[in-house]
Amino acid sequence: MKDGKKIFKSIIVFVLLIILTGYILLDGKDISKIFDIIKSAKVEFVAAGISAMCIYLILEGVNIGRTLKNLNEKSSFLKNVKYSLIGFFFSSITPAASGGQPMQIYYMYKDGISVSSSTIALLINLTSMQITTIGIALFSLIFNYDYLNKLLVICFIIGILLNLSALTLLLISIFSKRVSKWLINVALKVMKFFKVKNIEEKREKFNAELKKYQDNAVYIKKNKLLMLKILLTTIVQFLVYYSTTYWVYRALGFSGQNILKIISMQAVLFATVSGIPSPGAVGVSEGAFIEIFKVIYSESLMSSAVLLNRGINFYLFVLVSGIVVIINHIKIGKIKNNKKENILLEEDSK
Repeated sequence: MKDGKKIFKSIIVFVLLIILTGYILLDGKDISKIFDIIKSAKVEFVAAGISAMCIYLILEGVNIGRTLKNLNEKSSFLKNVKYSLIGFFFSSITPAASGGQPMQIYYMYKDGISVSSSTIALLINLTSMQITTIGIALFSLIFNYDYLNKLLVICFIIGILLNLSALTLLLISIFSKRVSKWLINVALKVMKFFKVKNIEEKREKFNAELKKYQDNAVYIKKNKLLMLKILLTTIVQFLVYYSTTYWVYRALGFSGQNILKIISMQAVLFATVSGIPSPGAVGVSEGAFIEIFKVIYSESLMSSAVLLNRGINFYLFVLVSGIVVIINHIKIGKIKNNKKENILLEEDSK
């Protein structure tokens, strides 16, 4: 119930941010003209943008599945894509994308995947994403530094530093036995302080899970080919994700800039806003887009470009992934009810 309330609050904050962003973006503008421009967008390029987002989410599922397979966990392609969508949804509606991985672990556990295996799979995937985000952004900055004002430069530096900090913590979490043990001891001390029952029993469970987690980490560490495959897939994944901005550019009738230029600008934008703690970086992403892409779009077209771009690479898939979460939650509820009914039938038969 508490988790449900937290999710509900996150959705309310997320929706309010969208309303506020929409108000700021459309205030004083000719709304009918903005939407007429969006309606006139070339369908084939809009479809290309949506397809790029589908590929982005599928490739994340592929990476998750690779690690799970190497850890001898049973998971299908469709389930792996489902985990990707679940992560996208909860990362989008929670501050600093904090809800994505915990909810993925929860739903994997419900599908019979051990917590240690799902954790290591997601940590490796997230590490690969951080390396890719930082690497592509720093390379892209060389070609786009002139488009950033002082505020965006500061935000970009903060974003890179936060991503580097996250990357450091991820590497420690994956490979440091000492830190993992220390975290468990801290957790147990907190439980003792709050007088949680069965501390020793929980200690045994934690240590057993930690042993399995560390064995998995050692295995992954030795399997360098797997790590390389995941990293290369992530690079392709993010380049495809950044390309959505190019397809929007083409959908609005432009062709002067090449795809690599637009991708590099979007890479800088993503790194700039990735450290912002607001859910889905709503509001901040739109503002940064306007500042960075004002050299590409005229003022009369900017609002349409922002709405179409964020609509394709964010809001549409928040809606799709939200539907997937609801369907999955209903299925889990039905399984629980069936189990309860079977237990009651067994008791009655006795």
